[in-house]
Amino acid sequence: MSDQATLKGWTIIPKPQTVQHKAGVSLLPMCGRVNEPRAFGDERQVLATQLADDIRAVTGLEWDIATGDRWPGFITLTTLDDLHARPSGAYTLDITKDGVTVRGADFEGVRNGVQTLRQLIRQCGAALPRLHIEDQPAFETRGYYLDVTRGRVPTLDWLKTWADKLCLYKYNQLQLYVEHTFAFDGMSETWRGSSPLTPRDILEFDDYCAERGLELVPSVSTFGHLYMALRTQSLRDLGEFPETADEPFGFIDRMRHHTLNISDDRAFDLSCRLIDDYLQLFRSDKFNICADETFDLGKGRSKPLAGRIGVAAMYADYVTRLCRHLETQGKKPMMWGDITLEHPEILKRLPETVTLLNWQYDPQVTDEKIRTVARSGATQIVCPAVWCWNALLPRIDDAWNNITRMARYGTQYGAQGMLVTDWGDLGHVNDPRMAIPGMIIGAQEAWNPGRIPDEADMLRRISRLEYRDASGELLDILTHASHAASFEWNHLITWLELDDGRGGVNTGVLQTIPGLLPEDERPDDVVRALQDGSRAPSLAESRRMLFRYLKHHVTLGETADHLLQTSARRISAIAATSGPWTNGDAAAFRVAIEGQRLLNRVGLRLASETGVIGTVQSGEAIQHDDAVNLAEALEIWMEAYAAQWRTLSRDSELRRLQDTVWELTDYLRFQSV
Repeated sequence: MSDQATLKGWTIIPKPQTVQHKAGVSLLPMCGRVNEPRAFGDERQVLATQLADDIRAVTGLEWDIATGDRWPGFITLTTLDDLHARPSGAYTLDITKDGVTVRGADFEGVRNGVQTLRQLIRQCGAALPRLHIEDQPAFETRGYYLDVTRGRVPTLDWLKTWADKLCLYKYNQLQLYVEHTFAFDGMSETWRGSSPLTPRDILEFDDYCAERGLELVPSVSTFGHLYMALRTQSLRDLGEFPETADEPFGFIDRMRHHTLNISDDRAFDLSCRLIDDYLQLFRSDKFNICADETFDLGKGRSKPLAGRIGVAAMYADYVTRLCRHLETQGKKPMMWGDITLEHPEILKRLPETVTLLNWQYDPQVTDEKIRTVARSGATQIVCPAVWCWNALLPRIDDAWNNITRMARYGTQYGAQGMLVTDWGDLGHVNDPRMAIPGMIIGAQEAWNPGRIPDEADMLRRISRLEYRDASGELLDILTHASHAASFEWNHLITWLELDDGRGGVNTGVLQTIPGLLPEDERPDDVVRALQDGSRAPSLAESRRMLFRYLKHHVTLGETADHLLQTSARRISAIAATSGPWTNGDAAAFRVAIEGQRLLNRVGLRLASETGVIGTVQSGEAIQHDDAVNLAEALEIWMEAYAAQWRTLSRDSELRRLQDTVWELTDYLRFQSV
């Protein structure tokens, strides 16, 4: 597609393989019709309805929908004459003076062509550019992976809204990450208080996704990451370290271990129970058993078994049993590839039917691990991330670098597809709308990798298409705002959870401090101090080490406030000219930016208390906050944040986030006395 199209005010994402522009425009009739045959499987005419709805929203015109050769439409949806000449998902789109025709290789192809046409209608209204498009995807699987377990369970309405958006950008698979947030029978002790998804939710959502060309693949933790389950009275004795089950809840602790003791036969029974109960609710022939980050394996109750056969053999045997169990039910197993790549000998022992989900989140990731899996002959899907976790503002630069590199390596080494991941570590403080830029970058790279090599160009396109921003500047503004995050949510959680609740230090949290910064930014002297095991530091010393470690970042808060305020003003001005389409996004951006401003001020104050930095001087920098005023500002902000949370999520763990902020504000008030 020529960049002249973007300059004229419209763009298509993902960028098609070929576009031939023709002179003139085609004006949609005032009383038009979409003709959609039943032959390719859209029994409820969802695709025709999508077009009619968009035409109404943009032009105010009411269009009809029909099927059959006696009801011709100005817009015609049909299949290609030679279905075998094109891969699944391929389509052509023709816009002429006499009408519009979408031809697809199959239902997915027609769906994809319809989404391209919808994007043009949303930008051009009734006056469509005349053109011919021939297009097809690079990857067979173009999936999205959404965390619905680590703090935030979306409402069913919002999940449907997200499915609509994934459809618009031509994704064809969706997985929901579940640990404890599904209402399994007989396991209420695990899911109580989490606002869990129910069988009815899944059945309804599975239908909704299928009608839009999205395969909803079941995904549930069956091996590691069973924190809530292994803290219950009923299941704690199945963990590697049941003695830790009564320790206070910790966001950081939840991420670190909690693996089944697979030397106990009851562990396999539990894994199979989760699989068997869950898979019956999905039409997909795939199942993701997860099996990632089994950090405790062989270190606790199963240590004797590890001593006899080794951790790699234990892992390989267990996941193989789970895969075979799925195969007997006609299901194709999927699993995360991190443990396998830590112990490459496992690759030789896995069933041939398994698909490895090869996640690599480094923005400067190399091809090493993708190449390793490719050489083994195993099927793999490359898995980058939208880079929103642990923060209020999205790290769009990191998402761009991570996704584009992984797409390139996936293409180079013949990966089956790409699965873009969206995590919610530490309570899922990140508003799901912050993931939209990364999601759309992922859509582009899974469909047509490398065709938009410039990040700035990509962000302009997204700003115009998704956010109706004629200037194309919105995401550039948001990206620069994220650079002004000097003290982030995960920094605050670390500071709070260093306290073990008894006035001492949580050594597990202390060990996570190096991971707060990339390797090339870690101050060597602090790293050595953290590794010094000669004596246990006090809580005050530990918190001081944290701020010594983060000093360079925290002090940026002195100059970041102006940038954040300017960003909020500019985004608000853009939203005012974009119409009602983006009101929710604008509110989410405003709340996130204001929350980051407050976190920066908290970081400066806490660092000052430890003596790591001096009291902030007056002038253009932020003045040293009065603790009581800062506490009140945080509490007011949390009310606004909670209101935004409830627009798209169930209550789930909102109270944990509120308690976190209130613990901080209570501390600030106490320190001011």
